[in-house]
Amino acid sequence: MTQEPGLASWLQLTLTPGLGAASLRAMLKQFGLPQAILQRKRSELATFASAEALAALDSPAVREAVNRSLEWALGPGRAVITLADEAYPRSLLEIADPPALLYAAGRVELASRPALAIVGSRNASAQGERNAESFARALSDAGLTIVSGLALGIDAAAHRGGLAGAASTIAVLGAGVDVAYPQRNAALAGEIASRGLLLSEFPPGAAPAAHNFPRRNRLISGLARGCLVVEAALASGSLITARAAAEQGREVFAIPGSIHSPLSKGCHALIKSGAKLVESAEDVLAELTGFRPSGFASTVARPRESAAAGAPAEGGLLQFMGHDPVDVDSLCSRAGLSAEQVASQLLRLELDGRVAALPGGLYQRLETGERR
Repeated sequence: MTQEPGLASWLQLTLTPGLGAASLRAMLKQFGLPQAILQRKRSELATFASAEALAALDSPAVREAVNRSLEWALGPGRAVITLADEAYPRSLLEIADPPALLYAAGRVELASRPALAIVGSRNASAQGERNAESFARALSDAGLTIVSGLALGIDAAAHRGGLAGAASTIAVLGAGVDVAYPQRNAALAGEIASRGLLLSEFPPGAAPAAHNFPRRNRLISGLARGCLVVEAALASGSLITARAAAEQGREVFAIPGSIHSPLSKGCHALIKSGAKLVESAEDVLAELTGFRPSGFASTVARPRESAAAGAPAEGGLLQFMGHDPVDVDSLCSRAGLSAEQVASQLLRLELDGRVAALPGGLYQRLETGERR
């Protein structure tokens, strides 16, 4: 996309150390566009910024940072979107602290389309990742662009599902859009830059920092009509995103899980606090007022039973597992099998992708697909 003529002025203000977003918005309100702000005497700006920030405003370091960002934006598929740009996402104007600008790599138009955030644990279970990818693909096919944070676990699975669907995906980063973090998701980030959209309010080259991620989370929820939490512990950063969504007036959804799993505790706490319990993509779509799904099958993303009730599967072992984590001794007792027989069947089931081994010597049955 074509960059606006005053972009260097926007960059100069946003890249000045110590000049916060709230101060910048106050100056924009008082004086108009950045070009007009920079033409003011520094004494006129003293009400809005510290002496240190004003001293840094015209420094060589800031000029160099501006030039780096301008040079980055010249690359193919890249853009810097400011508050004054028509491409700036309207949904972010509804939140309390919209960023003055966004660095984008990929399909910028996705940021202005209907979207749903899907977030969850970095240390997700195999079933949690399957659920995230399945829901994301179904909702993407329904016309919702999937927004997440490119973290390991649930985020990555949601992005994969979004890419597999019709409406693609947006990854909002806690580092520069050119910084591969986490490194294990570098290939996924490249695919998103090619077929989806990478977004960050941090300049190219910015390293990931702990304080960046809560700020990133407000943009994940702000870009979306709702936020779906797939798996989350009680101390999960995903709950920060869910709280931000609620504060922004977005719908909050959560998938319930086993009462024995720590990764279900956060979702259950959200449901107790008023989040909507969902079991299928249809449940999500039913709550999004004003959104009309496109080409959406009536029964997508609903797990199918692994075996008919009472019908034996793999020597009867699956029907004795239930859906909660279970140890080998319990399976021996339930199925009347020896430890060697149970271990042998569990190995086959695990290799077939029908059972997952969990920490502590536990095993959990996995759903095997979607009912169409």
